[in-house]
Amino acid sequence: RNEYVDLYVNYKFNKSVQKPFEDFMQGFLRGCPARNWKMFSPEELQVLLQGHPRFDWHLLEKNVIYAKYTESDQTIRNFWTVFHELPEEKKKMFLVFLSGSDRISGYGLEPFRFCIADPQIEHPDESSPYASTCRLTLFLPR
Repeated sequence: RNEYVDLYVNYKFNKSVQKPFEDFMQGFLRGCPARNWKMFSPEELQVLLQGHPRFDWHLLEKNVIYAKYTESDQTIRNFWTVFHELPEEKKKMFLVFLSGSDRISGYGLEPFRFCIADPQIEHPDESSPYASTCRLTLFLPR
């Protein structure tokens, strides 16, 4: 039985996918030669391809650019107070809302900048915040 299980598992996980994997690997290496990837450790390569999974949220706050707002505006102070009280998963959901991804590029938070802008609408209490993911801009009504 053990031999049968071992052979079956080997077939399912290795032999049955060998040809599709070799085709994928050949195409991948044609566009991204292996010698270019060997300089990275597996952890570095994962961060490079998938982005950072953990963040310094205070650094994110420090890097924000304000349009028609200042850091001292009550709306901005309220926003950051509420933001920092959110659990980690909700903060990542904010990143998805803002940028379309819950991760930051492999460069980290240091160069990551987004903008909080006042949309200057007539009735701000009747409007919800919205984002431009292409421009990394959060439109936050007063």
